[in-house]
Amino acid sequence: MQNPGSHPSEIQSLSSNPRVPQQWQPIRVRQIHNLVGEGNYHAADEHTIWMSLATRPVRLLHAQGGQTQTALYGKGDILITPANTPLFARWDSDDCVLQIRLKTQFLQNIATETLACDRIELFPAFHIRSPQLESLALMLRTELQSAPDSSSPAGNQLYLDSLANVLAVNLIREHAIARSQVLTYEGGLPPRQLQQVLDYIDAHLDRDLRLADLAVLLDMSQFHFSRLFKQSLSVSPHQYLIQQRLERAKQLLKQTDQSILEIALDCGFNSHSHLSRQFRQVTGMTPKAFRAS
Repeated sequence: MQNPGSHPSEIQSLSSNPRVPQQWQPIRVRQIHNLVGEGNYHAADEHTIWMSLATRPVRLLHAQGGQTQTALYGKGDILITPANTPLFARWDSDDCVLQIRLKTQFLQNIATETLACDRIELFPAFHIRSPQLESLALMLRTELQSAPDSSSPAGNQLYLDSLANVLAVNLIREHAIARSQVLTYEGGLPPRQLQQVLDYIDAHLDRDLRLADLAVLLDMSQFHFSRLFKQSLSVSPHQYLIQQRLERAKQLLKQTDQSILEIALDCGFNSHSHLSRQFRQVTGMTPKAFRAS
């Protein structure tokens, strides 16, 4: 929690799409370092997940939703504050938390598309452990730390969209008052629809593709599209996109005299180093060494 009176020593933030004004962002992630103190928090239109990153347990007194509790929060412990729920907290030592804020309409859209729920309502949760939420939160934190300016997803928009969708589904399943079974589709995408998506990806490798861009092609929810795509190809949309970008880069390295930076930008990587890092992970060599071979 950010407490204006305690002068947080460091705040990093990541938006799902830095080109979109903050008030319309479906998900925002912040890593906050707070000095000992107390504070109030209220978000009218955002559900908030707080996950402790503290290396040593921090005693936290918190009050929300008519309940007050005191507990030791260690790394991975989670507090959930629904939208329009005032939260008061007091912590007795310096603290570090990951704050994940999700727009209420975004969560409702996910619930409607994937769970067939006309209306969902989250309930407050104190001092919980959730392996699924913790894993997703840590992956979002990794994106936060890898963002060059602490606000941009570094060309991984499709991956960030996927994480946001899966996080929302897990949050609804575990902590929503209204619960339904996720709709299932068997057998993956029909060949014609799969080819339509693959052609679109191939034609737009240089763009920062969003999961919504692909799902809308088939008039399908992002969550179902991701599941069906992976059933079809055994890789996620993001993994397939990286594979195809690297294949295009290999072709250009062998068939043209473009600079490695030009090739990186043409293939959707945001820098020479971004291409080199991904290229080395897959091939075991740098783009320069691959071209020379």
